[in-house]
Formats: sequence, C-alpha cells, structure tokens
Amino acid sequence: MEWSLAAGGTLEDRPRYNKTRCFETFPFPSDDTGLTPDLTTLIRALAEQLDAHRKTQQIAHPELTLTGMYNVLDKLRTGEALNAKDKLTHTQGLVSVLKSLHDDLDAAVLAAYGWQDLQSALADHTQAEARAAAVETLLERLVALNARRAAEEAAGHVRWLRPDFQQRSAGVQVGMDVSHEAEAPAEPAAPAPAVPKRPWPSGLPEQIKTVAELLASSPGALALPDIEARFTARGRWRERLPTILDTLEALGRAKQTPGTQPRWQTA
Repeated sequence: MEWSLAAGGTLEDRPRYNKTRCFETFPFPSDDTGLTPDLTTLIRALAEQLDAHRKTQQIAHPELTLTGMYNVLDKLRTGEALNAKDKLTHTQGLVSVLKSLHDDLDAAVLAAYGWQDLQSALADHTQAEARAAAVETLLERLVALNARRAAEEAAGHVRWLRPDFQQRSAGVQVGMDVSHEAEAPAEPAAPAPAVPKRPWPSGLPEQIKTVAELLASSPGALALPDIEARFTARGRWRERLPTILDTLEALGRAKQTPGTQPRWQTA
C-alpha cells in the first residue's frame, strides 16, 4: 500500500492506483531476499483466507461494504472509539479477524523481504513518528530493490511471477503443453442444454463447492443465467452467484472466457 501511495497519482484529493507505475515497477521478493517455498505457501494461504473472509461476510450481510470494513479497521489500529454504526460493521464484518489476517500477511511478506526489523514500527499505528520513519525506510529499500531488479532484467534475468503466462504474453519462447497446442480461439459457448435442476445448498462452503463442480462437469463455458438455471431455490440466492464466481476465480478454480457476455469455465 505504501508503495502504491508513493508511486501512484491522485484524483482530486484521493489516491489513484496506476497499474503501470504501481504494479509493473514493483520489486517483488524472491530467493535473493529470503523468500522460501514455505513462505510462498504461507503468503498464498493467508491471501486466500483474507479474500474468502471478506466475501463470506459480504454474502452474509449484503449491506456490508469494504469501505465500511476498512474504515473500522483503521479505527481499531489507531485506537479510535467506535460509534454505533462502526460497532455493527465490526460485528457483521468480523473486523478483528480481518485485522489479524492482515497483520499475519504483512508479517509474512516482510519476512519474504528479510525486513522483519520494520515489523513492529509498521504495525503500531499509534506511534505516528516512528511509523512514518519505518515507512520511509521501507520505501528506500523498495527503490533500491527496484534498481537491482532493473539491472538484472537489463542483463537478461527476469524474475517472472507467472512464467508460462507472462513469457507467452511477452513473446518469449517457452515449452508448450502439447495438449493445448492446437487449441482454437475460444468460441462463445452455446446455451446449456436442459438438465434436471439441483437444490441450492444452504451453506456457503457447499455453495462454492457445488458451483465449482457444475463448471467442472460442463462441456462449455456457462453464463450467469445458465448457472442460475441449474438450481432451484427461493430467496435472493442468485445475488450471491457473482461473488461465489469471483471467489472461485481468486482460488484458481474458475476463469472467464473472452466475449461480450461473461462466461465461466473450470480453470
């Protein structure tokens, strides 16, 4: 976040995220900074837990917003008193759990960079001067690492995050999976044939599992109406489907196909 605030722009009086400046120049940790396979697994697991937690609470409480949750999170960090609305958001969003997940994720990422010495100062939002000094040190180290990465890339050593995907996008020749070599460009899938409807599960984990199984068993990509047509239930369950599909995408179990109408298939 600190890198995005420093590298990004502004829109009126608000920070503005810029992919080219904030993401494409960001120096990610690697084996030269202390990133290990165990830390990679931990960071991935914590990030997935964080994403799932937010989506789960928003599905359970449709009026709950990310802005509201993070406003309360900021107050928890600075020790500011919560008003009645904040307390409701805290309860519905389980914001203390959200804070714990963020703290654990921040600690794991700092360990991946080998910068654990900054952890306590960055985590303490009540000591403004000490935290500002730690943020300044963090940014200086990121800039130095950015320069190191740029020198590596100039010498031909690129630390890809997703080698297969990024190297193909950049036109770099990589080993091909022969099972996909002759794959034709994606065609819009035909509407799903009429099939018996199944009951919509009551619990969120079962809902996510059921939608994943549906996508896995479908011969083609399915649009939102196609998925809705496979289930029978009362109430506002259809409103949850987009969030469930987003969750499956975040977990790498579903992906959208190109086209004017969004369609999903198993990843």
